Amino acid sequence: MEDENHTVVTEFVLLGLSQSHEVQMTLVFFFLLFYMIILPGNILIILTIRGDSQLGSPMYFFLANLAFLDICYCSVTPPKMLVDFFSHRKTISYSACMAQLFFLHFLGAAEAFLLMVMAYDRYVAICKPLHYTRLVNREICCALVGAAWGGGFIHGIALFALSIYLPLCGPNILDNFFCDVHQLVKLACANTYIVELLMFLNNGVVIILCFTLLLISYTVLLLKLRTQSSNAKNKVASTCISHIIVVFVMCGPAMYIYGLPFQAAPKEKVVAVFHTVIFPLTNPMIYTLRNKEIKGSMWKLVSKYVLWCGK
Repeated sequence: MEDENHTVVTEFVLLGLSQSHEVQMTLVFFFLLFYMIILPGNILIILTIRGDSQLGSPMYFFLANLAFLDICYCSVTPPKMLVDFFSHRKTISYSACMAQLFFLHFLGAAEAFLLMVMAYDRYVAICKPLHYTRLVNREICCALVGAAWGGGFIHGIALFALSIYLPLCGPNILDNFFCDVHQLVKLACANTYIVELLMFLNNGVVIILCFTLLLISYTVLLLKLRTQSSNAKNKVASTCISHIIVVFVMCGPAMYIYGLPFQAAPKEKVVAVFHTVIFPLTNPMIYTLRNKEIKGSMWKLVSKYVLWCGK
């Protein structure tokens, strides 16, 4: 090639989830329903935590940040996908594709790192309760959240840098509803072995390592609960189980998509829908349905708003 870093492709054609008009209209209904639950649910979590002084512990501070990340995350691919359902020819520009790729991995990695921060919070609360206020004070909480965002940014910019230098000079069809790194690699008109290896190390290894560490930490915490009293045990166990469910729901699909180097995962589009559209819904549902304090505060907030609107 005369110029290996030159990108000839200016836009990509997205094949989407289905070519059937009936199937697309059905999917529009369900995805709009999910979206209408995700956004208000996460916004309500944030407003509830910020408006109730009794929810001022670090655990709820992290949960509010997780809800904000969910709002950002579900704004990367679903809006474009919903618009494409009504388009005869589904396309995305090269620059929009790169932006989508960056923010998808930036926010996804930030969520994974924030889950590790929340595991640290639970570890200190259960294993070192006397030192909790010193080890998890407001300054440390802000620093940990900042580190999660910073780690996500580094992860996203690394994949962006690897993707933007891929020589794309041939086909421009992506068999999916969004842009992602392993799809772009297939279109590159050069040997991509090293790039794929670096992407796997930055993507697959990171998510597998996060999942393993989170699983080990929560297993240790649940075993540690055997020494607690019955009331404390039930409350903490419920919180830990909520976190474990979120870890499985987030990391499971991500490991399936990115944990297989140099090969495409079967049913990748189905798993990608779960990972990019349905996963953010689990945050408000799991944490609110399993947490009496949040449910009570939410009910008070909603009741207050209804009474205010009725005046």
